[in-house]
Amino acid sequence: MVWDKIDGSFRFDGDLMEALFGTVATNRLSPGKDSSQASPSGTNVGPSPQICILDNRRSQNIAIVIKSLTISRKEILDVLMEGRGLNAETLEKLVTIAPTEEEQSQILEYSGDPTRLADAECFLYHILKAVPSAFTRFNAMLFRYNYDAEIASLKESIQTIELGCKELRTRGLFMKLLEAILKAGNRMNAGTSRGNAQAFNLSSLRKLSDVRSSDGKTTLLHFVVEEVVRSEGKRCVINTDHILSRSNSQSHNRNSSVDNIKPKEEREKEYMTLGLPVVGGISAEFSGVKKAASIDHDSFAKMCSALTARVAETRELMLQCENNGGGGFVRDMNGFLEAAEEELKVVGEEQKRVMELVKKTIEYYQAGASKDKGAHPFQLFVIVKDFLGMVDRACVEISRNVQRRKKKVTASLGSSSADSPPRNPVRFPVLPKNFMSENSTSTNSDSDNDF
Repeated sequence: MVWDKIDGSFRFDGDLMEALFGTVATNRLSPGKDSSQASPSGTNVGPSPQICILDNRRSQNIAIVIKSLTISRKEILDVLMEGRGLNAETLEKLVTIAPTEEEQSQILEYSGDPTRLADAECFLYHILKAVPSAFTRFNAMLFRYNYDAEIASLKESIQTIELGCKELRTRGLFMKLLEAILKAGNRMNAGTSRGNAQAFNLSSLRKLSDVRSSDGKTTLLHFVVEEVVRSEGKRCVINTDHILSRSNSQSHNRNSSVDNIKPKEEREKEYMTLGLPVVGGISAEFSGVKKAASIDHDSFAKMCSALTARVAETRELMLQCENNGGGGFVRDMNGFLEAAEEELKVVGEEQKRVMELVKKTIEYYQAGASKDKGAHPFQLFVIVKDFLGMVDRACVEISRNVQRRKKKVTASLGSSSADSPPRNPVRFPVLPKNFMSENSTSTNSDSDNDF
C-alpha cells in the first residue's frame, strides 16, 4: 500500500500547528486543576502542560497574533512608556487582542508561575503587570496614528464641496444647456398652462433621454445637445472671422464671400465639427462637482464630531494613565490632543460654512429646495454628474452621426452637385406635468456675490 512507502522523514513546526489548530489543548490545565491529574499514575510525562486562563479558542487566536508581531515584548513595553515606535499594522493587531475587563482581572489575579502560562496568557500577563493601562494606550496611539489621514480626508472633502459649489455658479456652457432645455420644454408645451415656465426641476435632467421624438429617431437630450453643439460651432466660426477681420480686412472679405457660397451641408458639418470638442469637454469644467457627488453626506456630516468625541475620550483616558504613572507617553499624547482640539475647532467652522454654501447653491437652482428635510443635501452634485455623463455619451453618438453624414456627402458629391435636402423638423410630445415649473429657481437677492 501507499502508506508502506512513508519513511517518516518529513517534519513540521509543531508549535505553529498547536497555535493554529490547538492540537494539544486537551493537555492543558486551567489554574484550578491539580497538575497531578496530567497522568493516570500521577507521574510526570514530559514537560509540564501550559496553563490556559482564557477560553481555548480565544487563547489560540491571541497566540497567532502574537507570533505574527515583528517586535519583542520588551520593545513593546518601552513604547508603552514613551508613546512612540509602533507602526499602524502592529497597533491594529494589538488592539484586536485587547482583553475584556473580566479577562484582564483573571490574568492579573494569577499568582502561579508565569512560565507555565500559555503563550497568549503569558504575553498579556507580563504586559498588564508592567502597564495596567497598556491596551488603553494602544488605542490612543492608533487614534493618533490615523488622525492625520482622517482630518486630511475631511479637509479635502470640504475643499471639494466648495469647488463644486463654485463650479455650479459659473455662467458657462452648463447654463447654456439649461437654457436650451428650458426653451425646448416651453416650445413643446406651447398652448398649455406649462408653456411659459421660468425654471424646471434639475432632477428632470435625468429624464431627457426618455423623451423621444414623434418618429422615435432621436431623444430630447440628443436634440438639445446637438443644437448647443451647432450654436457653439457657429460661435467659433464667427469669432475666427472676427479675429481675421482685425488682422486683415481684405482677406476677410474674400474669405467671407467664399463662406457665403459654401453649401449648407458643408457649413453644417463645420459647425458640428467645431462645436463638438467644446460641448464634449464640458465634464472637464466640473471636476469638483463630480468628486463631490461621490462624497457620502452622512459620513461627512459626522466625521468632525466623531473625531472631536474621540479626542475627548482619549483625554479622559490620559487622566487615568496619569494616575498610574504616565511618563513620556502622557506628555507626548497631551501635546497631540491640544493641537487636535484646536484644529478640529477650525475645521468644524469650515464644515459649517461649506454646508451653508451648499444650501445657497441648491437655492440658486431651485428656491425652497434646501428646506426639504427629506432631500439629500449633495443630490444636486449627483444629478449634475449624471447629466454630464449623459451629455458626454450624446456627444460621442453625435460625432459618429457626423462622420456617417460626412461619408454620405462625399459619396453624393461624386454623383450629383445638387443642394443637400433641408433638415427635417423634429417633433416631440407634450412634456409631463411635473417636468417643468412656472416658478423661478432663484431670487434676485441670491446673487453670485454670496460666494
